[in-house]
Amino acid sequence: MQFQQLQYFVAVAETRHFTHAAELVHVAQPSLSQQIKALERDLGADLFRRARGNITLTDAGEALLPLARRILADADTARHEVQEVVQLRGGRVRLGATPSLCTGLLPDVLRAFHDRYPGVRLLIEEGGSHDLVRELARGALDLALVVLPLPTPSPALTTVELLREDLVVVSSPDAATPGRGRRTVRIADLEGERLVMFRHGYDLRELTVAACRAEGFEPEFAVEGGEMDAVLGFVRAGLGVAVVPRMVAARSAHGLRVTPLSRPGLHRAIALAHRSDVAPPRAARELQRMLLER
Repeated sequence: MQFQQLQYFVAVAETRHFTHAAELVHVAQPSLSQQIKALERDLGADLFRRARGNITLTDAGEALLPLARRILADADTARHEVQEVVQLRGGRVRLGATPSLCTGLLPDVLRAFHDRYPGVRLLIEEGGSHDLVRELARGALDLALVVLPLPTPSPALTTVELLREDLVVVSSPDAATPGRGRRTVRIADLEGERLVMFRHGYDLRELTVAACRAEGFEPEFAVEGGEMDAVLGFVRAGLGVAVVPRMVAARSAHGLRVTPLSRPGLHRAIALAHRSDVAPPRAARELQRMLLER
């Protein structure tokens, strides 16, 4: 008894037609008929009654059909399980994240993932949420860490909120403390302060500028256009102050004064996003699980 013969047998049993069954399994009809006859000889019993084009199962065929379906299903399951294991021994995960998350959230999680699955290549793309959403939509990324709300809501994406993060003010220890030395800083205290500001399209830029405008003033920029590392470096050099995520400040606090924002403060919601119409690869799903359980 051969696996291929069982496939042909189930196809005939389901279509009740040899020609249609041959088309279903992509084989010539004479070859299919020969394999069915060989299976019947091997089992010592007819599986079909053939009467003027009317194909029905014999008692032996009725007994074999559920067993054959189970064997074929088990083979599909075995193939799927092996592929899943292979994906975790090799393959790749394409992950997008904003630069601040690459600095604050990802290093520990990626280290744990790499320790567990050293054969999986991690491809990281930094960008703003708008760019990452576009890359997800065109299939260039498996997963992306984005800031909610999305700049352009998309029904083709599934998002799961990962965490809510406080923002803090960082300044040079050699400069005057924003907020006249208080333990916390209000957004209103940033009026008149010269800010080191991120480039256009950066989620933190848009959030900070919107908060200042809500307090009735336009922020003043000492330097603008940088990425996260550049912004922190400019602040250390005393060029101005910046509003950054708490995780980034905690990881990169050397040479910086960190001051919390007064209540209600500023916060941002971080979500893990992937396409709704395509399931991420097994390795990407495992990284997703580790991020959600962090």
